[in-house]
Amino acid sequence: MRQVPKKKMCGLCRRADVETEIVGELCQQDGLYIHENCLYHASGLIQRGADKEGFYGFLFPDIRQELKRVAQKRCCICRLPGASVTCQGRRCHRIFHFPCGIERGCLSQFFGEFKSFCWKHRPVQRVRALQQGQSCLICLEAVAERPCYDTLVCPTCTSAWFHRRCIQGQALSSALHHFRCPLCQDMATFQEEMFRLGIKIPDRDAAWELDRTFEDLYEQHSSCDAEECLCPAGRQEAEENGPWRLLLCGSCASQGTHRRCSGMEANAESWQCSDCREIDKVWLGLVVLIISLPLAAAGQDSSPSGAGPSRSAAAPGASSEQ
Repeated sequence: MRQVPKKKMCGLCRRADVETEIVGELCQQDGLYIHENCLYHASGLIQRGADKEGFYGFLFPDIRQELKRVAQKRCCICRLPGASVTCQGRRCHRIFHFPCGIERGCLSQFFGEFKSFCWKHRPVQRVRALQQGQSCLICLEAVAERPCYDTLVCPTCTSAWFHRRCIQGQALSSALHHFRCPLCQDMATFQEEMFRLGIKIPDRDAAWELDRTFEDLYEQHSSCDAEECLCPAGRQEAEENGPWRLLLCGSCASQGTHRRCSGMEANAESWQCSDCREIDKVWLGLVVLIISLPLAAAGQDSSPSGAGPSRSAAAPGASSEQ
């Protein structure tokens, strides 16, 4: 009988059914499996190695020692052993698994000392904002009327409201160098507040740069499109100066020419392709037409009228009898 392979389970939270967006990537080496976020927030672990050593600088002997330490520590939420996250609230002794904490409303920060807090000691927003019928700026679904664990507000404009899950997804996609308020575009204050509220903002390139989604947009036109290219080295030649410097169209940048191939002077710095010149002529004609219409209408209104005085009213003092 064919056996169904077992799911790879994290050694700390002992779960295999959690979304990557919540627990991060599953690190694995020689039968050892640990979720990225479980690793960063395990209270007994310290990064003692370089980034490429062990898992993100957490050495394997230290990880195995931590697994032994938490083996008998029960999660205050699910009551199962292996709890490695400790609340940093004053005089609080609650411990929990990382994903259990997220589901219960605990908060874990992804900066500095990577502190975690239970639902009673987590940081809250101090923004004075109250909205009724407000919706999430990302998914457009309804949000709570006041800032809370599941509903966050931009501290700068206080007009942008988000579900925690939605803004976390955007942070993972945009990453540190592009993550900002989608409404007011503030970055510094917005990121600082989101970090404090437990939003993970990875320090890497944005997702669309990693998968090269817009790679074609970075490619620059690199050939002479003159009807007859005069360059001995061919259309692809592009010198920094001189007659064979390649100039791109200043309007569309989708066509190019060597200076000499289009009869330009040796120091010419700009050029416009024939297609864009024709478009400019059309636009110029439209502008002239738009300006001339009101002037023509004003001229007609000021011209003398051929109509005489109205006969609908009798002249003053005239008798109604003939």
